[in-house]
Order: sequence, then C-alpha cells, then structure tokens
Amino acid sequence: MESFPSDRAQLPRNMIENSMFEEEPDVLDLAKDPQMHPLEPEEVEYEPRSSRLLVRGLGEQDLEEEEEDYESSARLLGMSFMNRSSNSQNRSAGYRQQGSDGTCHLPCSARTCIVCMFIVVLIASVAMLIYFLPKCTFTKEGCNPSNNQTKDIYPLATNGKIFPWAMMRLPDTVLPEHYELLLHPDLINRNVSGFETVTVLIKEETKKIIMHSSGLHIISASFKALKAKGGADEPVPNLEVLEYPKNQQIALIPAQSLEKGIHYHLELKFTANLSSTIYGFYNSSYKLENETVRELAATQFEPLAARMAFPCFDEPAFKATFQIKIKRPNTYTTLSNMPKNSSTPVDNDLVLDEFQTSLKMSTYLVAFIVADFKNVSRSFNGTLVSVHFTPGKEDQAHYALEAGCRLLDFYVKYFNISYPLEKLDLVAVPDFQAGAMENWGVITFGETALLYNESTSSIMDKQFTTKVIAHELAHQWFGNLVTMKWWNDLWLNEGFATFMSYVAMDYTFPDLSNDDDFLRRRFKGMEQDSLNSSHPLTTRVETPEQIEEMFDSVSYVKGASILLMLKTFLSEDVFKLGIKDYLNTHKFGSTTSEDLWKSLSKFSKSTQNVPQLMETWSTKKGFPLVTVRRNGAQIELHQEPFIVNMDLKNLTLDTRILWQIPLTYITFNSTTNNTASQNTYLLSEKSGSLSIASEVSWIKFNVKMSGYYMVDYGDHWHALIEQLQHNHSVFHPSDRADLINSIFRLASIGKVPLTLVVNLSPYLIHETSTLPVIEALDHFDHIYGLLEKRGFMDLASRVQDFALKLFDNIITKQNWTDDGFLVDRKLRSAILSFACRHQHLVCVRNAKQMFDDWIHFPYNASLPTDVMETVFYVGAQTDDGWMKLWSKYILTSSAAEKRKMLNALSASPDIKHLLWLMQAGLDGDLVKMQDLPQVLVAVSENLVGHLHAWNFVKENWESLTKKFQLGSFSLHTIVSGTTSQFSTKAHLFEVQTFFESQKENGSQLRVVKEAVETIKANIQWMDKNLQYVEYLL
Repeated sequence: MESFPSDRAQLPRNMIENSMFEEEPDVLDLAKDPQMHPLEPEEVEYEPRSSRLLVRGLGEQDLEEEEEDYESSARLLGMSFMNRSSNSQNRSAGYRQQGSDGTCHLPCSARTCIVCMFIVVLIASVAMLIYFLPKCTFTKEGCNPSNNQTKDIYPLATNGKIFPWAMMRLPDTVLPEHYELLLHPDLINRNVSGFETVTVLIKEETKKIIMHSSGLHIISASFKALKAKGGADEPVPNLEVLEYPKNQQIALIPAQSLEKGIHYHLELKFTANLSSTIYGFYNSSYKLENETVRELAATQFEPLAARMAFPCFDEPAFKATFQIKIKRPNTYTTLSNMPKNSSTPVDNDLVLDEFQTSLKMSTYLVAFIVADFKNVSRSFNGTLVSVHFTPGKEDQAHYALEAGCRLLDFYVKYFNISYPLEKLDLVAVPDFQAGAMENWGVITFGETALLYNESTSSIMDKQFTTKVIAHELAHQWFGNLVTMKWWNDLWLNEGFATFMSYVAMDYTFPDLSNDDDFLRRRFKGMEQDSLNSSHPLTTRVETPEQIEEMFDSVSYVKGASILLMLKTFLSEDVFKLGIKDYLNTHKFGSTTSEDLWKSLSKFSKSTQNVPQLMETWSTKKGFPLVTVRRNGAQIELHQEPFIVNMDLKNLTLDTRILWQIPLTYITFNSTTNNTASQNTYLLSEKSGSLSIASEVSWIKFNVKMSGYYMVDYGDHWHALIEQLQHNHSVFHPSDRADLINSIFRLASIGKVPLTLVVNLSPYLIHETSTLPVIEALDHFDHIYGLLEKRGFMDLASRVQDFALKLFDNIITKQNWTDDGFLVDRKLRSAILSFACRHQHLVCVRNAKQMFDDWIHFPYNASLPTDVMETVFYVGAQTDDGWMKLWSKYILTSSAAEKRKMLNALSASPDIKHLLWLMQAGLDGDLVKMQDLPQVLVAVSENLVGHLHAWNFVKENWESLTKKFQLGSFSLHTIVSGTTSQFSTKAHLFEVQTFFESQKENGSQLRVVKEAVETIKANIQWMDKNLQYVEYLL
C-alpha cells in the first residue's frame, strides 16, 4: 500500500530529447506556424521524411540573437531549392549541342536521345536523393553532414511554444546573488505554497532567464530592474513563463532585453505537493509511545531536488545567499541553515519563523525542517552544537553531541579555518534515504547514523556513528566552504570528506581507530573499479541519472584512496599545507580537480609534479596491476590495467594506459631477521626495475596497502607464502590482509592458480588479527555463496568445512560478551557470525540458548551488543522464533536494534516470511521504505530467498523507480545486491533481457552494466576454478 496518492508530482524520467525522426510535437514545423521563432539561415536542418524544418541551437547562444526573420529564412530555403534546380539545368546542358540560333541539334536518333535523357534524369534523381539525405544541414557553403544530436533541437514548452533552451545545464548569462524564500508547508494536506524574490545579475544582454523547476505550479512571475540608490525600481512588463518538464526547467521571457550589468528582482509565486518520496521537500511521520502519529516535513536536496521545493538555479556553481521564512503550526518548530531571527504569530494558530541570511552557498545545501523534535545542546568554542531527535530518544543523543563537539574542534585546528556559523544542528530524521546530508549548519542523518543506544548499539555501531559525523563535519569545509563546480568532480567533496573522516577519527577517537575499516572499503571499492563499467573520478555527466550515479564507491572510496596515496608520497606535512592553501584560496567559491593539484604543487618538491602524477588517476577508470619478477638482485616491474572480465570484445578500457605509480616496498633479510624500512619507487613507464641486496629473502610492495594498485608476485608468491607459514607477524596486519585479498582476486581472473590460495590458507590457523581474518572470511563466504546458489551443495559444504577447520581455534576461544578493545570485539562479532551461519555446532547451541533466555526472561537476560545480530539470526531460523523476533521489532525504539533484527528476519528459511517482509518494505508502513534495499540484499544472500528477491525486483520495478530516483544509491544497492551471486548464462540472459525491456526506466543505468559484468565474472570464475575446487578440496 502506498502511503500517499500516486498522482503526486514525480521527477521526470526522460531527460533526453526523442529522435528527430519520430512524429512528436517537440519538433517544430515552421510551415504550420511561421511566426513562432526566428532562425539563423546557416542553422536550418532539413529532415525529408516529414518535410519539416527543425530548429537547432548551439547551446551557448541565445535564440534572441536574430538577424533575419521567418520570411527571410523561408526565402533562403526557397532560393536553395531554386539554385539547386538551376544548377541541375546548367549541368544538363552538357548533354546537348546548341547551334548559333540557340536550338538544340540532336546528333543521333530519337531513340538514342530518349535513352540519354533517361540516364540524365536517373543521375539527377540519385544526386538529389543523396543531397537530401537525413542529417543534411543547409549553410551558405552548401549541404554539410551534421553529427549533432537531437539534444540541440529546441523543444516545445507545455503551452506549445518554443522553449528557448535545449541544454541540460543552465546558461551562465544570469547569476543569482540572493534568494528571499517564504514557504508554508501544510502537513495535513501535504502541500506547500511559496513566494520568492531572487536577485540576479545579468552578465550578458539576454531575452530570457532559464531556471530549474520540478513539479512546481508557477502561479505568477514578475521582474523589476534595480536602479541606483535614490532611483525607483522599474517593473519589466509582459513577462512570459514557459515550462519544459523534461529538463526540469522554466524560462522567463520579458518583452524587452535584460541589460548587461543590471541587477533584477525576480518574484515568483508557486505551489507544490510535499514529495511522497524521501527526496526534495518531503512528508514523513513517526509514532509516539502512545501510538499517536506525528507528521513532519524535511528536505533532501542533493543533488538535484532543491528545484522540487522552489524555482532556483540548481547547479553547484551558482552560489548565492538565502534568507528563509517558514510558516508553521504553533505546536511545531522549524530548523534551517542559519539561526532564527524571529518567530511571529500570524493567523489561524500559525507562526512565521524568519532565519538569518545565510553565507554564500549552493542550492543543494539549503535545508529546512518542520517538526516537533526535542534536542540536547552545548555551546562549544562560540558555536551552539545541538542534536535533534523525535521525543523519547534523548538518552540516544548524548554520544552524538560529544562526538560532534570534539570533531568540530579537530577540524578547526587542523585546517586553521574557523567554522563560519554560529550554530551546528545534527538532526536525526525518522525517514531518511541518504544516510546523512551535510546541509550547511543543519546536518541531517538517518537515525541509525546518529543515535547511539548503550544497551542495543554495538561498538561497531558506535564507530559507524562517529565516522558518519566526522564525514559530514568535514563537508562543512570540503563541499560547503569550497564546492566542486559541477558534479563531474563530485569526488572533491565526497573523496575528501571520506579521507578526512579517517584522519579525524585517528586523532580524536584513537580507541575507535578504524584503519581496518578504511582498508576493507578500499578492497570493496577496487572490486567495483575493476569492472569495465566503472568510470573515472572526473567524468562527464549531464542527465539526472548520471549525476545520481556519481554517488558511488569511485567518488567516495577511490577519491579517498588516491588522497591517501598522495599523502604518503608527498609527506603528511606537504599534503596538509596543500589542502589548507586549497581551502583558503577558494573559500566560498567553486573548483575543479586541477585547482587541488595546483595547491599541492606549491609545496611539493620540484621532482614531484603533482598534476602530471595525478592526471591518469583522476581521468581514467580502473587501477593498475603491477607484476613483479625477481631475477637475483634485480626486481623487474610491469604495469597493466587490472581487468576482471576478459571479454575483450566489449572492453572500453584503454589497455595502453600508463599510471605514474608511487610504489612503496619493504624487504626482509632472513639472515639478519630484519625488515628494511619503507622505500618508494615511481613507476612511470610500462616497465621498470630496481635493485635489492642479493641476500633479501622477499620483497613486499604496497606497504600497508597505502597505494591504489594491486600486485602479482609471480614466482615470488612462494617466498611470501613461506614467510606467512613460518612467521606471519613479520608482516603488518594490513599487509597480510592485502596479500590475502590479492591472491584471491588474482585467482578469480586466472592470473594465479587456485593452488596458491590453498597453499596460503593453512597459515590462517595461527592468525588472530581482525583485519586478515575478516578478509579471508569474506572471500570464503563469496565462494561458498556462488557454489550454494548454483546448487553445488557438496562442494559448498567442502568449502565451508575447510574454512571452519582453519578458524576452529579462534571460534572456540571467543566469549559471548562485550569485553575487550575495538579490534577484539570486531573479531568476535565477525567470527561468531560466520560460524553460526555455517552451522558450527557449538556456536549455534550457544546462540540458541541466549535467544531463548532473552525471549523468556527479557528483564534478566540482556544480549551482548557485539553478538546480538548473530543471536537474532539463530533465533529466527524457527517459525516461532521468527514471530517472536518480529514482535520485538515492532516494539523497539532503537534504530540500531531494528537494523540487526531486520537482517535476522530476512534470513528465515520460510519463504512466506521473506515474501511478506519484502512487501512490507515496499508498502513502507511496518518496515520503513528506506530499509527496503537492506531487506532485499539480505534476502538475496539467503539460499531460500535469492531467486524470489530478484523476482520481486522485476515485478515491482516501476514502483521501486518511483520510490527511489533512477541512478540513486538505493537502486544501485537493490540491483547489485539481488544479482551479484548469479553465475549462469540463463540468469545473465534474464537480467539483460529484463533491463533492456525497461528502456528509459533503467536500461541506461551504470549499475545494470555492473550487474551484467559481475554475472559474467562469476561465470568466468566457475569456468576457471570449479574443477580445481573439486580437486583441491
């Protein structure tokens, strides 16, 4: 059941013009209406199938730059035909002989003459056919072939008139400087009325202003030219408003040109529905303890949804100041980016809240919330820091307040740039899709990302909350103070915030040190980036779907990873000086990647050419595989792109790419039993070499996995494996995890034999460090899942038994408590989860007993938070246990506990429970809509449910794309999660066929290409390794 009416305004899905050969009203026929708009004679494109004249634009030029009217264009068109006819007559003269009297003498018989005339007519016809082929453009020089796409065709507005702009991006002839915005959201009827005044500066004389508007009803619009002090503002008469929903744009067209250098006031009155999705200015609700439902309205504008709340210039480079006023019921409160100036009672129990004028910022950072939240606050170094939450959750807000203050203090000192606002609000919103959003001064979070409950949140939950707060606070500088110019450089925001969150936590919360988390994210990020469907850090994007898809692991994790690699190469001091310069140079401005490289170059050594070093890393997709060959004291190195799918026919990655790779390495001398200090070698060519001492036993590259590349050691793998077996502690835990990840990944693409994986594995019996153990568990889980989903149950059991034997000692040593440091507790949580899911008898017995005690004696048997999800998992395997766990899910107010329960409920062996749970997530009542992706992924990991999850996605795709934007991270999670363990050609064909049938409603998404590639990679793994698994195990 949908919560809100389905006729609410939805985001337009088709942002691309249709083909010019389709019979559509979006293509203008001047023969029918010659008075609509002037044409440049050099820009007339003739399309013979329908004999229509198409209006083409150059994108950067205005239609008002007209020098000829329709009549002159028509005359030119007529003359073109006449000239061609004339030329044909002149050419035909060559077939005749004229006498002095001008008569034509036929030198041959009449029959011969007729044949010749037939040939002439045939040649002329062919010539005319070629001349009038489609995509022929008339110019003064003749007919030139045109390769322009239909996006250059000016479309028609909703009223049938020409819309004077064809590009997705706005023209830069008009700059917004200030918005005064008044909104009145009606939480009962779920709509909003608004009035805004936008101050704009005209950079170039123009007859139009193009703005963004999506799902808004424009009631009225007017212009006023602002005169110098003492002069009266002059209204601009006869303003026309045109709408083009496909591009989410409106055009404001005055009767006279707008003068260059003049400021204008643009006044707009509008209405809209509150969004029924979790995007834009949307409606939400929550229940109090007495089951009373309370409505609220909140915003999520990044990347393209400010236009759903008010007409605006909705691109990151169009920064302006904002003054926001909101009418709300007197029983509610409001929050926005700035502190509140005043609250004034108005009619009908309404209050008008007026906020201070903001700093200069992008539209996607604007935010406002109407709710009856409670808060806890603390003044810290002149800034009022507050955490806001729904009533009854005050005890879960105190940790976020402490973490927010400490992290804010760290960033101010690290950047040596003050936080520029008087207040900082951290707001837990019950329905929130994005995880968290860095709106300047009022950061919004999902409840699981902000609220921490001592009794139900684990140490990993605490680490996660801290990391998310650190990420969003880093954005107050990287993203808010300095913003990327366009979404193609999103990594400047997200990569930096990701990287700085780990730096901040290392300094501020050493007990929650999360280097292992960053490393595991790098492993996962490289897995996506190794696909042919990946994209460069900086890549061209235009459509809403393309922009949404930029919010992926490439922008976040690869961006952070190359910053880590660069910091390691330049040194921490140089790196820190460079980013401070970057922030100070561009504060309140917009940047590109090149601006960052320039700042870092100011402080680097002359031999460290940062722009040259980083060019390939930022503009090419993928990462390098470095192959190592040892020949005595000589190490030979070779680089090539790491490619997962060897389908070279469809490969779009240039295999000739050369990276400048700052290789780090250590060596070990077994004679002296010493590990040499870290060294660096810059590999900038296809091949290179370095020398080591002959007595060196082994060499290990990519120290602590600080570089964004993978290494294949060839025959040298044997020396590294021997060292692991003899004394693995010589390697740092990060290096051991790197070796494990590399050998599994290389075996999956056939670069190394699976026997090497089996040879390395016995050392794991003695491994006790969290990071390498978890990395090995992940790879065994993946192999087990592939075999299980294919029905190779005997082989899957052998893999399971092999892994359980390797880790049996560490499993049996675990206690079921919350004792120990972070690394100990993370290891306990991961290893017991693996053991119980793979039917380790002792583990299952202990978990079952704890679940029964918790159900029957809830006040005496609280569950340790680190193993809580494992206990829930085991309990939910029976029908009775599932029902009791569901009843607990309904009652708990802890978002962290709900998340654990939902994962366990999704692991049920009863398909009826799984189908009901997925439908509940789609309905969005008992299970929140934002949790549906989590449910679908968890059900997909379940042998009983994985095919049903994929069927559910197919059957409900239209509903899913209405609830989650095309290209959004939620849809990415759903598609990749429900297809990632398919490994047959039948499933490959099914996935391809389904998405091809969706056309503009999904077929164009990058995640679809990723899903197809992943299935091909799984098929490839099966083809290469299945027989070896059978033989080796």
